[in-house]
Formats: sequence, structure tokens, C-alpha cells
Amino acid sequence: MKTHYSLLFVLFIFFAGNSFADEQPVTVNVSRMSLDTALTAAQASIAACRKKGAQVTVTIIERGGHPQVVLRDVLAMDVSLSISRDKAYTAMSFNSPTGDLQGRFKGAYNVPKTKGLLIARGGLPILAAGTIFGGIGVSGSSGEIDEHCAQAGLDAILDDLEMSVE
Repeated sequence: MKTHYSLLFVLFIFFAGNSFADEQPVTVNVSRMSLDTALTAAQASIAACRKKGAQVTVTIIERGGHPQVVLRDVLAMDVSLSISRDKAYTAMSFNSPTGDLQGRFKGAYNVPKTKGLLIARGGLPILAAGTIFGGIGVSGSSGEIDEHCAQAGLDAILDDLEMSVE
């Protein structure tokens, strides 16, 4: 009797697996930002921060988590390079502004202890028409100013991204 159930289980897995595999596409189309779009966002962020008297670094990461554009203003601190990247990566990974993640994780060995994640204001996901394109991270000023400048960068490209998604 045990062998009978084992055989039924194996047949079920075989047919269920084949049925599932038949439904999957062979390829998947992935929308990505162009270099010009990412550069526009970064330049808009830098411009917004300059208006506030802040020298910052802006990192735009693509949906795979890799930097696509990094702009560091003349007097921005060196450490702002890694911080802006981590803010962008965190925002993209959680599909949430990094400021909204503050206080969300508790405990000594929690998610923010993971290398490359940073829970601090200044990171925004680049999301348009339900598609995640990447993240934008700004570092070099207060969290409030960093977030304001990241939003300026996002605002500069959002309409174009919304119109480009099919």
C-alpha cells in the first residue's frame, strides 16, 4: 500500500511539474531605464541639492542592483559614494522609501545588518506603472534634504517612465 501511494505521488509531481512548465514563457521581457533617463534623474537631484546649498553624491541603480549612474558633486564627502549606493539599493530592494523603513526592523541580527542595506532617509525606489526600474540614493546632507533631492530626481523622469511602460 505504501508503494502505491509513493507511485501516485511521483506521478502527481511529474504531471503537475510538466503542466506548470508548459505555462511558463521561454523568455521574459524586462523594462530598463536608458542611460540618458538615469543621468537626467541624477542631474536633477544634484541641481535640487545645490539650490539647498548641499554638495551630495547621487547613485542611480538599475533593477539588477548595479550602479548605472553615479554623480559626486565637487565637495561631497568620499563616504557619500557608498552611502548613496546603499540607499538606492535598499529602496529598490524593499520597493519603499528608505525613510519609511526606519524602525521597521528590530533586533541585533536583523535585515539592516546585511551588507549593502542602509536604513536612512534619502533613498527612493524608481517605480512607474507598476514596474520597478531601480532606485535613487542621495547622500551628503541631512536625511530631509537627501530625500528632497532624491524626489526631485525621480520627479524629473517619472512622467517619461510612466508613458514608456506598455
